[in-house]
Amino acid sequence: MATIRRFGVLSQLRSEASRYVIRFRNGRARQSGRGLVFWFRPETASVSEVPMDDREMTLFVRGRSQDFQTVAVQGSVGWHVADPARLAARVDFSLDLRTGRLQGEPVEKIEARIAGLANQTVLQFLGQAPVRALLDAGPEALRGQLQAALGTDPSLAEIGVAVVSVRLTNLAPSSELERALQTPTYEALQQKADEATFARRALAVEKERAIAENELATKTELARREALLIAEEAQNARNRAEARAEAEGIAAGAEAERIRVVEGARAEAERARIAVYRDVAPGTLLGLAAQALAGKLDTIEHVTVTPDLLATVLGEFRRPPTLTPR
Repeated sequence: MATIRRFGVLSQLRSEASRYVIRFRNGRARQSGRGLVFWFRPETASVSEVPMDDREMTLFVRGRSQDFQTVAVQGSVGWHVADPARLAARVDFSLDLRTGRLQGEPVEKIEARIAGLANQTVLQFLGQAPVRALLDAGPEALRGQLQAALGTDPSLAEIGVAVVSVRLTNLAPSSELERALQTPTYEALQQKADEATFARRALAVEKERAIAENELATKTELARREALLIAEEAQNARNRAEARAEAEGIAAGAEAERIRVVEGARAEAERARIAVYRDVAPGTLLGLAAQALAGKLDTIEHVTVTPDLLATVLGEFRRPPTLTPR
C-alpha cells in the first residue's frame, strides 16, 4: 500500500518496491514504475498501484464424476502480474489519494476469474471418468491438466496475468462414498489379519501339540526305562536270592556233612567204647559205673543197699574170672 502525505495543495506518494505505480494526468500516463516517490496535485492526478509480488489463492471445487458421484478437489493456484500496464488498463487499481488504499477490490476480481477457469477445467475433468478411475489416478493427472489450462488461457494473458503454479492437496469422494469404497479394502485387510491370527493360533496349537507329544514321548521313555530298571532289580533280587539259597544250601550241606562225619565219629567211638565194655565182667561194669557216678556227685548223704543188690554183687565176686584169649 502506498503512503500519501499532503502538504497544502500538493501531496507526496511513496510506494513500495513490490508495487507498480502509474500516475495519470488528464487521462494520460505521465509516470510509471516500481517503488516510485513523486509529488502530485490530487485535483488533477489519478494514480493506480498494481501489486507485482506472487499471489496464492485457495482452490476448492466440488463436482461429479461420470457415474454421478460427488468428488471434492482442494488445492491452491499461484499467480502474478505479467503486464502491469495492461492489467491497470483492464482492471481498476485506482488509489484513494487521501488514504493510499485501493478504491475497489481488483485482486479479488482477478482471483474470481482464475477460480472460474479452474472450476470449469476441474468439472470437465471429473465428468470424463468414473469415481474409481479418478481416485486411482489421483490428483496428479488433474493438476497437470489444470496447469496447462490456466497457463495457456488467453483471457488471463489479455489482462496481463500469468498462473505460475498449481498444487492439489486432495481429491476425495464424499464421506459416505469414501467409507463405502474403503469397506472392501478394510474387509480384505481384516481378512488378512484374521488369517494371520488364525495362522498364529494354528502354529501355537501345533507347537503345543508337539510339546505335548514330546512330553508324552519323554514320559513313555521314562516309564519304559523305569520298567526295565524294575525288571533288572527284580532279576537281581532273584539272582541274589538264588545265590543266597545256593550258598545256604552249600553251607547246609557242608554242615550236614560235618554233622554226619562228627556224629559218625562219635557213633564209631561209642561203638568202640561199647565193644570195650562188652567183654568186661558185670561187677567191673558196676564198679566203673559207681566210680563215674561218684565223680559226678558232689556229696553223698546216704546210700541204700538192698539185699538183692548185695547178693548180686557178692555173687559176682565169687565167680571165677574169665580169661580172655589172647
